[in-house]
This record gives sequence, structure tokens and C-alpha cells, in this order.
Amino acid sequence: MTAGSIVKTFGQWTASRPKKIVFGFSILFILLSAAPVVDTGSFPFPGKTVSDIITPVLMASPQIKTISGKIRKGETASSLLNDYMPLKTIYDIDKKARPVFPLTKLRRGQPYKISLLEDSFVAFEYEIDTNDRLLIRREADSYDISKLPIEYEIRQEVISVDIRSSLAEAVKRAGERTRLTWKLADIFAWDIDFIRDIRPGDAFEVLVEKRYKDGKFCGYADVKAAFFTNRGITYKAFLHENGQGRKSYFNEKGQSLEKAFLKAPLNYSRISSSFSNNRFHPILKKYRAHPGVDYAAPRNTPIKTVADGIIKSIYYSKTTGRQITIRHFSGYETAYFHMNKYAKGMKKGKKVTQGDVIGYVGKTGLATGYHLCFRMRKNGKPVNPLDQSPTAAKPVVREEMDQFAFLAGKYTQMIRAHQKLAQSD
Repeated sequence: MTAGSIVKTFGQWTASRPKKIVFGFSILFILLSAAPVVDTGSFPFPGKTVSDIITPVLMASPQIKTISGKIRKGETASSLLNDYMPLKTIYDIDKKARPVFPLTKLRRGQPYKISLLEDSFVAFEYEIDTNDRLLIRREADSYDISKLPIEYEIRQEVISVDIRSSLAEAVKRAGERTRLTWKLADIFAWDIDFIRDIRPGDAFEVLVEKRYKDGKFCGYADVKAAFFTNRGITYKAFLHENGQGRKSYFNEKGQSLEKAFLKAPLNYSRISSSFSNNRFHPILKKYRAHPGVDYAAPRNTPIKTVADGIIKSIYYSKTTGRQITIRHFSGYETAYFHMNKYAKGMKKGKKVTQGDVIGYVGKTGLATGYHLCFRMRKNGKPVNPLDQSPTAAKPVVREEMDQFAFLAGKYTQMIRAHQKLAQSD
């Protein structure tokens, strides 16, 4: 049947039908007749095709809505999520999340995000700390819970400055945060006493990774290399990750910077009392032995164990206040007196690693001011902590030395290039 005969037949049929029906079928006929002429690949819209116009409309999906903020005082997982799921579901998620990260440990001030699709729960993300985030995702009728690294943009930067009074002052003058001071002090803690040893004219250069998120500075990552000149001697440190994933600092020869003991168990303002066999006690008003070193420091300054060991005792004494004694290798023991409080998790028999925070400076017991009384024994006899000559840890293993030397050379070139640039300004 030709198009002409179709039109003729349609006209004969409509002549005997009511006008409304005729009109409706006429519109339908026009639409059906026009359909074959649409070419979605080449219809001449200015700069676009029909596919460009129609496809986005057909393929459009509901938008994901994100609610973000920081945990406020009193907020819990239940108060954050109960608008999007029943309390029973929240409890089930909390139970499932405990091995990964308990929802009861949400902390005030930490960022979070809730993702919704047409007001239905899709995901919850919470920043556990500066390194890791908790991610809860809905998948069909279940929930996937995982701990993932926070994604940052990492930028490497060389910072160099001379020291006029203290390391903290120099870091601040360079426009950097206090956290960088702590990082440098930790790296060179075995070789430099940052209170007794620092002199005007000392200097440091450091190649550090900085974290950024959405263009905002979010803190420091790894210090890749650092040069510290103290009293005319330059100490060098290069970060190396061994085959077991442990990161440590070594000098340019691959020798470890880590020693058996840290130079000091904390960052202090001064030594208020030295090791002595006959010291006048300011409270008891009589001369007696003082087999330790007193470090004056602000209240709640972190106290670190100077070496690996096991907590031998932890208790409160009327004279020495809150204290911890740690048993180390080769007959050594160290004791830490007058703490304001213990670090979380400290208990008798606990293994501690060199540099772990075990407590905080106080003046409990017989004390006139905030300080740490630090004592050391070897085979049961008191020894002066300042006189101990520490031995170094193991060097870079032979099979990793080529990779270490390559990176150490690369980091040195970056620091030297920055020095030349600074000198030319």
C-alpha cells in the first residue's frame, strides 16, 4: 500500500467519525508520519545534534547530595544518622564496625561527610586522624565498612633557616608550624640535645612533604631528608623504608641515627637539678643523694621512653608521685617521676618502643614545680643518664643500599639546589 492510498483510506474513514476522534487520530498520524525523518546523528541544531540534546535528558540520574561538617559536642553516630536509617540498623553497623573503628570513638572536631541519593543513605565518611578515614557504604541490603588512607595532594618543599635562639623560634620565623619542630627534634634526638646543645648560628635545611586537601594546608607528611648544623658539625638524616615497611633515618653512609638511648626523655626548658650524691632537697631541707636528672618543663609536656623495654612498675608514691619504671636491655632500667598523668594504655608488663609517650610532666609527690625526675640504673646501680654512650642500631642492609644511596643523592641535590637559589636572591 502506497502513502497516497493510506491517506485516501484514512480520509474516507474519518468522514464518518465524530470531529474529536478525527482530530485525535490526525495528530497521531502526523507524529507517526514525521518520525522516520528524524536523524539523531546530523539534525542541524547550531553546534549540536539531536543526540546531544535528548541523550542527557534521558540519561540524567538523581544527584548525590553531601552533608559535611565537624563532630560537635555530644554528637554521636546515632544522632548523625538516625534521620536516614532506623536505630537498629545503626546499632548493627556499629557492631560490624568495631573491629575496624568503633563508632563510639567519634571525636569532637573531626570532619565527617554523609552522602545521600534522593534523601536515602549512600555513605558515611569520618576522618579518624590525619592519616586514616572510616568509610561506611551501603551496598544493596548490606553495609561495607573499611578504613582507608585520607587522600591528600603531596607537595615537597625545602625549608632552610638559621637559628638565633631556639629551634622552635627558627621554625616559627620560617613561617612553619610547631609540628615541624617536633619532627626535627625526633629525627636528631639521639645526637643533639635541643636545649643544652643549640647555639646561635646553628642552622637546618629540611626536605619535607606537605599535605594539602582542596588547596588547604593539612600538615606535614614525611621529612625525606634533613641537614642540621650544630656547633659547626653538620648532621645528615635520610629517610629509608626497609623491606618490612619500617621507616627510619640514616646518615649518608647508611648508618642508623637511632641509638640505644635518646639524649633526653622530653623537650625541656632547662635542667633544674643534675645527678648528685649530695644535693640539698628543697622540701625536706636536708642534703641527700639525687641519683637522677631533673628536667624543668611545662605541665603536660609529653614524656617519652628513651629505649625499648617493658614496664616493670607503675604506681603513685607520696614522694615521687605518679611514676613508671621500665626494664631495658643489658641490665638497664629507667624511671620517670612526678608525672601529672599517664599516657593511655600504660600498665605493668606493657611493651614500649623507644620514643613512645608514656606520660606527661607534672609535680605530683614532693615537688616544688613542674618537672620530670629521670633516673637510670645499670645492674641495679644508679648511673648518670648524661654520661651514657649509646650504641647505634643496625645500618641499611646491603641489598637495599643501592636504592638508599640513589634517594640520598637525589634529596641532597634538591637541598643544595635550594641553597644556591637562596644565595642568589
